[in-house]
Amino acid sequence: MPAQLPPDGEVRAKPTDSDAAHPFADLDRYVAIPRVAGLILAPDGRRLVCVVQTPAADNSAYVSALWEVDPAGEAPPRRLTFSAEGETQPAFTADGDLLFVSKRSSPSPSPGSAETETTAGLWRLPASGGEAYQVAAPSAGITKVLAARAAGVVLVVAPALPGPYEEDAARRKARREAGVSAVLHESAPVRHWDRDIGPDFPRLLRVDLDGTAVSSAQPVSGRLHDLTPDPGRALDEVGLAVSDDGRIAVCGWRTPLGRGVEGVSLVAIDTTSGERRVLLAATAEPVKQNFDQPAISPDGRYVVCVCEEEGDRDHPPRCSLRLVDLHSGAVTPLAPEFPYWPANPRFSADGSAVFFVADEQGRCPVFRVDIATGQVRRLASDGAYSEVNVSPDGKYLYALRSRIDEPPRPVRLEVDAVDQKPMEIPAPGEILSYPGRVTEITATAVDGVPLRAWLVLPDGATAEHPAPLALWIHGGPLMSWNSWSWRWNPWLLAARGYAVLLPDPGLSQGYGQEFITRAWRDWGPVPFADLMTITDAAAARADIDETRIAAMGGSYGGFMANWIAGHTDRFKAIVSHASLWALDYFTGVTDHAGEWLREWGHPVHEPERYERNSPHRHIAAIRTPMLVIHGDKDYRVPIAEGLKLWADLVWHGCDAKFLYFPDENHWILKPGNVKAWYATVLAFLDHYVRGLPWRRPELV
Repeated sequence: MPAQLPPDGEVRAKPTDSDAAHPFADLDRYVAIPRVAGLILAPDGRRLVCVVQTPAADNSAYVSALWEVDPAGEAPPRRLTFSAEGETQPAFTADGDLLFVSKRSSPSPSPGSAETETTAGLWRLPASGGEAYQVAAPSAGITKVLAARAAGVVLVVAPALPGPYEEDAARRKARREAGVSAVLHESAPVRHWDRDIGPDFPRLLRVDLDGTAVSSAQPVSGRLHDLTPDPGRALDEVGLAVSDDGRIAVCGWRTPLGRGVEGVSLVAIDTTSGERRVLLAATAEPVKQNFDQPAISPDGRYVVCVCEEEGDRDHPPRCSLRLVDLHSGAVTPLAPEFPYWPANPRFSADGSAVFFVADEQGRCPVFRVDIATGQVRRLASDGAYSEVNVSPDGKYLYALRSRIDEPPRPVRLEVDAVDQKPMEIPAPGEILSYPGRVTEITATAVDGVPLRAWLVLPDGATAEHPAPLALWIHGGPLMSWNSWSWRWNPWLLAARGYAVLLPDPGLSQGYGQEFITRAWRDWGPVPFADLMTITDAAAARADIDETRIAAMGGSYGGFMANWIAGHTDRFKAIVSHASLWALDYFTGVTDHAGEWLREWGHPVHEPERYERNSPHRHIAAIRTPMLVIHGDKDYRVPIAEGLKLWADLVWHGCDAKFLYFPDENHWILKPGNVKAWYATVLAFLDHYVRGLPWRRPELV
């Protein structure tokens, strides 16, 4: 069901405006744009709250605040919270009060909770008005909040050291006073993305809410009840849902499967006793299956979740939906013939249908599947949707929608309409104009498979004044260019006069399983051929200057940038961010080495795939100037990869530069560093692609 384009292929055109009318010509203005990053609907459907991020006063981080937006789309947005520390994880109680997590200090910290002022506590903002007050303050903060829609049950996820939860603060104090920071690991992994694993691990806690603030007469430990004693890593980054009546929670449960590989089972937990039962058990053989992203039906009878069949040496992953009867234990595939990967399922208000999102043809629409018939309908085709909320009256969905030319915005959808245009809801961070327009181009791969890409064209690009082109390759690789990106934003280049090509080559999601399979064993050669084909299609346009083209990418996109550097001289410059370089070495230093080895085999015993796909084997062929970028806190693609790439380029006499971030991870997140990143990339492209004099960016 691909979205239909107008006959001329033009998706949207923005009015031409001066640089002063848009924020993309000024990095200070760009990083200051408010960013909508979350959405939650009250149980009665009358209030809608979103999370909005803006830079801290010292530009060291983005800080979140909570804003209320109008579900009817009429009233202007209204800010609810104002602390310098920020607020996250909003959740509505059954009676309409707003819960959130914040590091703001409590006026009456509990005795013995010395860390209260610097860790994230749970706060409650009454619906009737008044000041927010703190209701719980775990010793190491809170990472997730859930509240039952029809009962006074609130659950939080909070880190705790091994042992009884009520002793957690004392154990932390003992470690601190003894000067111990060491962590003893007895299983893999030991790191994840940008953080060290342990010595504490997430636990599920029930919070007693009696309407009063935490005070010296109410010890924090007495208000938090541990439902998962000593779970290990079981609750680390898994989905979690609570039934409307608050009686059960359903969540992913992470367990080791051996050889450094983990599985995620689906479990139900009684919120009073903590009793746990397995609904769907993760498997290792013959196919590795994980079960996560649960949602519970309004009547508490069913659970829907995502089943991920992880890939192996010959087969890529596959995702589908499972429906579990909590009474009988029966498990039913839901929409088994759906060709794409469903995610984030939600039940309809009457429980007869499930809504979900899935990448499709460069979009990420909302779909509805009828449980009785299995019929699937696409509710909206334009844009990428997330944070789906179902109204209690069953009439509407509220979600965040973004597009290549629009940051995430709250919208309202009707639950039964097909390919509808959603109603937009006023929210902070609206961008009124852009320095160009976005269109869509297509091509045919060498093996006959259709290819497509978004193409951002700057204002003024014509046959008389063709624009230089930047090929941006997405990460993953199991991803798609279908939504707004603050980190890889094409409009900053468009403001500088560049066209930007955003393609989905082999391994991308949203084009069916075979589109991934065709490149699964050939991460380098097949996507490279696809990228060159779609670049040819863009370069053939009269408004593109085929003699001035750059390539850039991050993570897997950086891997492909490195591969491109060793296989063609057609590009004037290449930017490689957080990139894989020497795959045989990478497998031993990445955070989840066991998963990689399971899919690729061990490089000592099965070297063929590594030898066929590793970019470092082609270093001698690199002639294109390269900008290498890496963060020292990146554990997914560790700094060793960037250092080896840089060392190899220097040794072989390549024209290269290295932008190093000692305090950033796989993503560059601090506003000041974001500006430094873009300033360096733009200076590098201007010099090598446009032939301008090299100007070293300030402050780097």
